[in-house]
Amino acid sequence: MSKQPKGDPFGAHRVLEPANTLPQAATKLDNDFSKHYDNEILCNVDILNIDAASFTVIKERAANDEKKIAEIMLDIVATQGKHQNPWTGSGGMFIGRVAKIGDALKGKIDLKVGDAIASLVSLSLTPLSIEQIKTIHPDNDQVEITGQAILFESGLWAKLPDDLPAPLSLAILDVAGAPAQVKKLVKPGDTVAVIGAAGKSGLLCCYQAKQNCGPDGMVIAIDQQATAETEDAPFIDHLIIQAADHPLQLWHCIDRLTDGKLCDVVISCVSRDNCEMGAIMLTRQHGTVYFFSMATSFTKAALGAEGIGKDIEMIIGNGYCQGHAELALNIIRHDPYLRNIYRRRYCPQE
Repeated sequence: MSKQPKGDPFGAHRVLEPANTLPQAATKLDNDFSKHYDNEILCNVDILNIDAASFTVIKERAANDEKKIAEIMLDIVATQGKHQNPWTGSGGMFIGRVAKIGDALKGKIDLKVGDAIASLVSLSLTPLSIEQIKTIHPDNDQVEITGQAILFESGLWAKLPDDLPAPLSLAILDVAGAPAQVKKLVKPGDTVAVIGAAGKSGLLCCYQAKQNCGPDGMVIAIDQQATAETEDAPFIDHLIIQAADHPLQLWHCIDRLTDGKLCDVVISCVSRDNCEMGAIMLTRQHGTVYFFSMATSFTKAALGAEGIGKDIEMIIGNGYCQGHAELALNIIRHDPYLRNIYRRRYCPQE
């Protein structure tokens, strides 16, 4: 048996262009999987979960035509060797089964060939090849494919649980960092606003915020349209119907609701441009804004907060938080209201 070549722990050995970059910043990765390095996990991919900001742009550019969506996705992967949206810079994640484990990893990780796993790192840094796009689920941001992908030694992954359907697990794991960060940020008695509350990450954030702030705190859900899912949610105290990119209108609503005190913590889960100032204006002085969206502009947020004299802590969402996968899956396991919502969204055939 020939010896496998040694790989860089961060995947730099797969970078083709430009030199001296890591896979996420690279414009092109090597997705020739006939070569296999000693610290790589090769997976047969079943489903891609494209991040919301990315899929929104792709659908808009394709005019919601599924054939054109497939063409755009295939072109991205053919050009870059990974699925990194050229307009948003973001990716998503995948689920699949382990096909091969590099020699340097054998015995060091709790995986074997055939295990079903979800990647917990972005497709924007994951070498990927797509043989066929089989089914596109435009309402769920999920795409069934035949393909392969590589996880590097430093890459995060989770075994898919046996007690939840795979598409549901993938959807929850894709945004697992959001409720985990909320658990760290929200304190008892806090007033919390979640912008984009009806979305995949938004509902989880509302739930976790209420768990933390308790009966003495308040969870305010903000979305551009009312849904039964937000109107009936037992963990939401107030629902405001307002567009996220209308900062003055948002501010007036929250100012009245809180008697001018505004919010201790604001969570933005909106996958659209120009929503930074709404979140900032709702936050009290010395409060915290958590931007969990790949559409967030650091420049707009930083200069916007400065422009209105807001001394607040602004956190750019990190999709990884220690223990985030288990926390998010346990929310779905333990809360029947949310479990039913996400099953209807991601497993409609059941």
